[in-house]
Amino acid sequence: MFSFDPIRDDPVALLFLVLGLGYVIGGLRIGSFRLGEVAGVLVAGLLLGHFGLESNPAIQSFGFVLFIFSVGYQAGPKFVQAIQVDGRRYLIIALVVAMSGSGLAYAAAKLLIFEPGVAAGLLAGSLTSTPTLAAADAAVVSGAFANPGGLMPDEVRSNITTAYAITYIVGLVGLILIIRLLPRAVGIDLEAEATRLEREEAAAGPQPVFSPSDIIVRGFRVEEDEITGQPLRELYESSSVQFTVLKILRHGEAVEPLPDTELQIGDLISIVGVLTPQAAQEIEDAVIGTPVRRRDLLHYQPESVQICVTRKDAEGATLGELQIPQQHAAFVSRVARLGVDLDVTAATTLERGDVLHVTGPKGGLEALGARLGHLEGNVDETDLRTFSWAIVLGILIGAWTISIAGIPFGLGSAGGLLAIGLAVGYLRSLFPVFGRVPQAARWVFTEMGLLLFMAGVGLRGGADLVETFLKSGLVLVVCGIIITVVPLALAYVIGRRLLGMHPLMLLGSITGAMTSGGALNVINAQAKSTIASIGYTGAYAFANVFLTIAGAVIMLL
Repeated sequence: MFSFDPIRDDPVALLFLVLGLGYVIGGLRIGSFRLGEVAGVLVAGLLLGHFGLESNPAIQSFGFVLFIFSVGYQAGPKFVQAIQVDGRRYLIIALVVAMSGSGLAYAAAKLLIFEPGVAAGLLAGSLTSTPTLAAADAAVVSGAFANPGGLMPDEVRSNITTAYAITYIVGLVGLILIIRLLPRAVGIDLEAEATRLEREEAAAGPQPVFSPSDIIVRGFRVEEDEITGQPLRELYESSSVQFTVLKILRHGEAVEPLPDTELQIGDLISIVGVLTPQAAQEIEDAVIGTPVRRRDLLHYQPESVQICVTRKDAEGATLGELQIPQQHAAFVSRVARLGVDLDVTAATTLERGDVLHVTGPKGGLEALGARLGHLEGNVDETDLRTFSWAIVLGILIGAWTISIAGIPFGLGSAGGLLAIGLAVGYLRSLFPVFGRVPQAARWVFTEMGLLLFMAGVGLRGGADLVETFLKSGLVLVVCGIIITVVPLALAYVIGRRLLGMHPLMLLGSITGAMTSGGALNVINAQAKSTIASIGYTGAYAFANVFLTIAGAVIMLL
């Protein structure tokens, strides 16, 4: 007969069993619906927890720390920029969702006399917000929560977890269904709206987006005095044709084509650029000199890099305005904002913290990196020194309290880690010489931290889940539906009537305010465009902050 004892005695084996089962459960589909990895891990933890398997608190705490800090780090550049520039509408949408959801959860707990902790779990589950859950749990662990009901801390944490588990599926499925049905109910064709919005943006940025097939490489012998004696930088600026010098052979020796390099008569050079037939002929006729065909000179091996937008003067520029193919012989294949991919069009507007995936010649990429911000060099290297000290500082800040009228107030560990993560992420965007966490490493920290935390939550809540569901499950489900529907409806009305937001951008921002990537995917599929992702990332940065604060505050009320 199979026994759980080997797994029960090894917390690492138990952890990865939960993760493995979670991915299996999360990958199951019912029609087009899929739970996803986070919900799958939660369900797997609940199932195993029901059979008496217990999590290791240290592993759960480790996951919590990684997750909350990474959320702040990723949101830092966008959060500060949105406050300073154009984030008013996204801030309002995120604030409406957080405040209305918190008010409803608190009112339900008072009216229905829920036990301590249920309100926080109800809020976190109904809005599918893991940061809310993490902050509420941390408030109990840190002792900031003054328990009025005489329950033990573990009992309060169990209340949070079970309420979250019961209402999470309600929030997840309910939000996706509403987002799927709402456009049709209000008479909006998302595909037509996406097409119209893209046309309007294209009209504002008419330059085309080129493809690598438009690249032309040519070789020449320098014979014109007018292009010698001046740095390549000045040559590029004065030329009527946009190109980049790829290679220079001088007396048989290779010379690196740096911005300050000057050409000399007799140099053999190769140039690369997006050249029309007319521009290529112009170069051959007069600009440089006699065409040369040499395999070593014409061999073109492009490189692929990531460029992080950090320069202030690059904010607000569109890809069309930057003329990256024409001026740098490089091509943008992907633009990621807060981990969400945006459409790559001439009208795509860059914001601080965006990561561009670019392919082109080394010289062109270096020049583009200097122009936009920071070219990611050693893509495998993570600044663990800054990462580690920042987490220590965040925990210390969270532990610091001040007393007002005899009542201690403080950020708590969740607030401290989130605040220091926001600060490091923002400062990294200004001074990219420190705090480097490559995108892949950032994904591992965020995803692994979240899943470790969720595995612990599931294992801890599984023991009491059935009892809680039988006792008050129906009431929690009804409350969960209300807390999911009302903030969404309120945000939609305010966004359309008061803020005048485009319906596609508004729906994207609502899914961001409710931190639901699954609902965003539904919008993108219906619109056959990812343009709503811009609204999602705008509200998502604020939502993570507001909902983390809400999780701690609702435990203190």
